[in-house]
Amino acid sequence: MVTEAEILKALSVIIDPDFNKDIVSLGFVKNIAINSGEVAFTVELTTPACPVKEEFRRQAEVAVSSLPGVEKVSVTMSAKTTQGQAKEHLPGVANIVAVASGKGGVGKSTTAVNLAVAMAQTGARVGLLDADIYGPSIPRMMGLAGYKPQIDYDTKTIHPLENYGVKTISIGYMIEDNQAMLWRGPMVAGALSQLLTDVAWGELDYLFVDMPPGTGDAQLTLTQKVPVTGAVLVTTPQDIALLDCRKGIEMFRKARVPALGIVENMSQFICPNCGHASAIFAEGGAERLSQEFKTEVLAHIPLDIKIREKADEGTPIVAAFPDSEQAKHYTALAGEVARRVSIQNSRKIDIPVMVQG
Repeated sequence: MVTEAEILKALSVIIDPDFNKDIVSLGFVKNIAINSGEVAFTVELTTPACPVKEEFRRQAEVAVSSLPGVEKVSVTMSAKTTQGQAKEHLPGVANIVAVASGKGGVGKSTTAVNLAVAMAQTGARVGLLDADIYGPSIPRMMGLAGYKPQIDYDTKTIHPLENYGVKTISIGYMIEDNQAMLWRGPMVAGALSQLLTDVAWGELDYLFVDMPPGTGDAQLTLTQKVPVTGAVLVTTPQDIALLDCRKGIEMFRKARVPALGIVENMSQFICPNCGHASAIFAEGGAERLSQEFKTEVLAHIPLDIKIREKADEGTPIVAAFPDSEQAKHYTALAGEVARRVSIQNSRKIDIPVMVQG
């Protein structure tokens, strides 16, 4: 009969490309059970959105099946999301990820919504906080416009609304659509603090924060109020957007928030009639920016009318057409963000990861 030691040795040839170690030494292999010629075990990854999950399953099945005496192999894939320092301030929340941009109009909220829903589709527990007090857009994009959150006035607790597997909160749930928020900075900071700490988020693997454009009160409040695991910066390829994105990166660097990477939105225009792709906002901007700040380009999202239409309808493209080419960009983005969060949480020393070079 095959032994546990032989199984572990066979599995030790599987290398995690992010940590550059084998899955046995990383402690991913658990619950080995041997019954005559049948072997079962669990591979517990650092995130449900691991991009190489199915490849790990395949490699594990092949490695153990090749052992003498093994007739059947059952591999269970599970995940225990790595934790940042967020739980010290928001109990139950493992990681806080800011989705930000230096300027408006680059599709940051559309990116945040589709990223959050795509992450939830992997089985992760996801929340989405709309930090844009002046121009909240999450209620409409998440198909929750007109709904009001339940508030427990005795405990001063706000219960988030949920759709597409994502818990959400926004000042937009509490005001009329046409109401203008004529608030000064301290009031904005106070409202954002309440939306962070007074909400019953429950257990979350990822809390995405859709930041307002710029580098103002909301950004300062977030980075000072809670430990942010990392930031995803959204830009378009055009020079003016890249200039403002630089300011956003620099702001997070000064606040010692690592950049998980850059999303180049509207990278190409896809003609709805013939499918021809045109780089109407220039090319290569995100790559140059990532090299300058020594970070990664996480995704190139095309300018596609279906993405815009579904966002306006309140059915994100990843929910409306999860198998479409448009949705695949966001699914891949979710995997890349999860991967970068796991890598960031594995760091044992506190170093700035965004260094202009």
